[in-house]
Amino acid sequence: MKAIFSLLMVLALVVIATVGAGAAQMQTIFAYCIPGTAFIIFLVGFACKIISWARRPVPFSIPTTGGQQQSLDWIKQNKWDNPSTGPQTFVRMALEVLTFRSLFRNTKTVLKHDDGQNPIVAYVSAKWLWLFAILFHYGFLIVVIRHMRLFMQPVPTPIATLDYFDSILQILTPTIYISDLLLIGGVSLLLLRRFFDAKVRFISLVNDYFPLFLILGIALSGVYMRYIAKVDIMSIKDVVMGLVAFNYKVPAGVDVSFFVHLFLVSTLLVYFPFSKLMHMGGVFLSPTRNMTNNTRMVHYENVWNDPNIKPHSYEAYENEFREPMHEAGLPLEKTPEEAA
Repeated sequence: MKAIFSLLMVLALVVIATVGAGAAQMQTIFAYCIPGTAFIIFLVGFACKIISWARRPVPFSIPTTGGQQQSLDWIKQNKWDNPSTGPQTFVRMALEVLTFRSLFRNTKTVLKHDDGQNPIVAYVSAKWLWLFAILFHYGFLIVVIRHMRLFMQPVPTPIATLDYFDSILQILTPTIYISDLLLIGGVSLLLLRRFFDAKVRFISLVNDYFPLFLILGIALSGVYMRYIAKVDIMSIKDVVMGLVAFNYKVPAGVDVSFFVHLFLVSTLLVYFPFSKLMHMGGVFLSPTRNMTNNTRMVHYENVWNDPNIKPHSYEAYENEFREPMHEAGLPLEKTPEEAA
């Protein structure tokens, strides 16, 4: 039901854009007003969220670790999974962001049986989620970078080179992009995982399904524009360049599928800062990832400590409550007779 509700919301967005830019002839609103407003909301919301996270004090070093901490010289440290210096933490963050290292070590719980058919709980490697995530994220990244050519004239050489290698298969006309296949395949596999994995399906909410359906809708509408409707790319570039240059004039003959695609992208921009998709920026500010595990070498002072409250040692505590503790039968370092 949660998945169906999310799908219906995305379909409703498609209908709104189709009717608004088609029958209602509101192309200017869907081409300029809505995308411009969505971009402003995205920038302001993203910045506010990042600033809010950055201002929160983290008085202690609390990284999650998966290896041996720096200790004695003869004990080998796992420098990337348990970093104790800034460069080691940088490498850990780079591996986390670029290769999803922690997700690569993902495991699942299975029930096996020994020779005597006794049940045994075991943990085995599960790389499928890592593979789906890699396909989806890198496909999405390449698609976004490739779309930058619509905002620039002339097109920068790195983007043109990326476009060339992305379409190097030279299949069909227009040429199929590899990143399109990666994006659609990745998001579809992530959706199927939520459908068919009972444990994941049980904990999934509407805000888990909605962004996946929305991104899938964006990808499919883009594929429809390119391979079925075969829209005029120069007319679309005129619209995009007009949005950048504040020249709000929609060329004639732009297919309604472009406005559907653009409206779904605008919805994603508005939704982004208020959703779990903010992990894109949040991963860099996560204290469980970006901090060094050097608590054996560095003293961390709690910034929330009241300077007016003086330290109270256990010796002073026992001196203050020795008689009640003795009467209660609690162990004491010094009995009342010894303290006297």
